[in-house]
Amino acid sequence: MAMTLAHSQPYPATHKAGHYNISAAKAKQLVSDFKKAKKSMVILDIRTPEEHAGSHIQDSLLIDYLGDDFKASLSKLDKEKVYLIHCRSGGRSSSAFDLMKKLGFKSVYHLDGGIIAWKKAGGTTK
Repeated sequence: MAMTLAHSQPYPATHKAGHYNISAAKAKQLVSDFKKAKKSMVILDIRTPEEHAGSHIQDSLLIDYLGDDFKASLSKLDKEKVYLIHCRSGGRSSSAFDLMKKLGFKSVYHLDGGIIAWKKAGGTTK
């Protein structure tokens, strides 16, 4: 029965739905765990298009926090999926993380320190 439950989850068995602030090292491990388990996670980059073009985490989804339609765009996302949200250093994404909780997203990880911390921890970018 435990095997059936694990296979029906949209995420690795080590993941529990909720809202978490995590370090870049933990974020790297989380992304790796999801890839190994062949499970889906949305890496949500909320920087500007210019920042994203400079470098970004591979396969990240860009929604500009400074855009007029940010909240509306966020609201259109599937609230049942697992998200890793980040910006440049953690300021904008911290506010967006709180908004995602209020909007009813079930599973959101906030990358403390943003992409700067990700790079310092040896995370790859494109």
